[in-house]
Amino acid sequence: MNVFEMSAGQAAAAIREGEISSQELVQSCLDRTQALEETVGAWHYLDPEYALQQARDADLYRRSAKALGPLHGVPVGIKDIFDTSDMPTEDGTPLHAGRTPGGDATAVALLRAAGAIIMGKTVTTELAVFSPGKTRNPHDPECTPGGSSSGSAAAVAAQMVPLAMGTQTNGSIIRPASYCGVVGYKPSHGLVSRYRALQLSRVLDHVGVFGRSVADVALMAEQLMAFDDRDPDMRPRARPRLVDTTAQEPPVTPRLAFVKTPSWDKAGEEVQGAFGELTAFLGSRVEEIDLSELLESAVGWHQTIMEADLARSFRREYAGARERLSPVLRQMIERGQQCRAVDYNHAVAQLPALNKAFDEIMLEYDAILTPATTGAAPKGLESTGDPVFCTPWSLLGVPSVSAPVLQGARGLPMGAQLVASKGDDARLLRTTNWLVQHIVQATAD
Repeated sequence: MNVFEMSAGQAAAAIREGEISSQELVQSCLDRTQALEETVGAWHYLDPEYALQQARDADLYRRSAKALGPLHGVPVGIKDIFDTSDMPTEDGTPLHAGRTPGGDATAVALLRAAGAIIMGKTVTTELAVFSPGKTRNPHDPECTPGGSSSGSAAAVAAQMVPLAMGTQTNGSIIRPASYCGVVGYKPSHGLVSRYRALQLSRVLDHVGVFGRSVADVALMAEQLMAFDDRDPDMRPRARPRLVDTTAQEPPVTPRLAFVKTPSWDKAGEEVQGAFGELTAFLGSRVEEIDLSELLESAVGWHQTIMEADLARSFRREYAGARERLSPVLRQMIERGQQCRAVDYNHAVAQLPALNKAFDEIMLEYDAILTPATTGAAPKGLESTGDPVFCTPWSLLGVPSVSAPVLQGARGLPMGAQLVASKGDDARLLRTTNWLVQHIVQATAD
C-alpha cells in the first residue's frame, strides 16, 4: 500500500506508533497531488513547502513524548470559505481575491488542536453557491464533481488527502460525495461551529466532512463538535461519541425506512433501478414509507429562505460589483431581494413542526434511506448537478450521510443517503457503517 492510500485512522495510528512520519505521509500526498492536480483541479491554494514544514513540526512534537491529538500529523483539505490565518481565503470569487484573514475559523482551529496538518485550501464554487470552479470529477474529468464543496470531495476521491472539510446549505456535501464516490457527512445543524466561515444562510448552513470511510468521517467530525458561543445556533452539550459508536455493532439489526420524497420523478432510471435492487437486498430490514405530505412544500420553503438570506449575506458584493457575479447567483440574489418578510417568516416558522413530526416518524426507524442525487455525475462542467434529494434534510437541519455503495450505468459511483433525527448523529453513523459492511460482505460472498 502506498502511504497516500492509508485511511485517516490508519495514518494517525501509524504516526502515533512511529511506523511512518507525518512528513512521509504529507510528501506522499503531495506527490499524488502533483500527478493528478492538472487533471482534477481540486486545490485553490497549496504551498507544498509549508505543508511539509507543518509535518516536520508535527514529527518533532511527537518525539517530545507529549500527548498527541487524534489527527496528529494527518493532512486535511479545507474548503476555501473557512478563514485560515496562514493562508488566503478567497471564497471562490475574484471579489475576495487576496483576502488573508487575521485568524482561523473555529473548525480550522479545532483541527489544528487535534494535530491535523492543514494541507491547503480546496476549490469552492462561487461564494459556495452554484457557479462551478475549475474542479473536475476524478472518475471522469468530463463530469462535474458536484458542488459547492467540489475540491474537497475531489481531493479525497483522488487520494490527495484522506480527509477534507466542506459546507452544505442545500446539497454541497452529500451531492459531491455521491458524484465522487466518497463518504460525505453533514452533521446536525448546530453541532459544528460556523464562526469565521462564509455565511450564506444562518438557518441552513452546515459544516461537514469528507472521507474514504464512515470511520474516517466520524474521526474528523468528532474533533469539530466543541461548543462555540460565537455561533448563535450552538448550545452547550457533551461532545458526541462518534468514533466509539460508529465502531460498535448495532445492538439490534437496524430498521430502515425507504423514502422516495416528492422529487422521485426527478430520479434517473439508474437511481430508481439501483434503489430497487438495494431495497430488495435489504428485504425485511427496510420498509417503504410515504413522506410526501410532510415534505411536499420543503423545496419551496428552502428556496425562500436561501434566496432571501443570500440577498442579505451578499448585499455588499451585489451593490458594489453585481456585474462580476455569475448570472445564476445574481438572479438568486434578486429574487431574494423581492421576498416578502411574511413569506420568509412563514417558511422559517415551519421548521419546529416539521422536525417534531419527523421525530415522531423516526421513533420506529434507525434511519431514512433515500437517494443522494438524481443520478451519477452528469457530463459537462457548466453545472454542479441537482441537489433536490438533499434539500429537505438541509431544511430540517437533520444529519445525513452519503455512502458510496451504488453504481451508475457508466460505471460512475452513486451514493445512498441515510438520514436521522436531529442530534441522532452517532447512531446514524453506526447504522451507515453497518449498511456499508453488510453490502461489502455480501459482495465478497
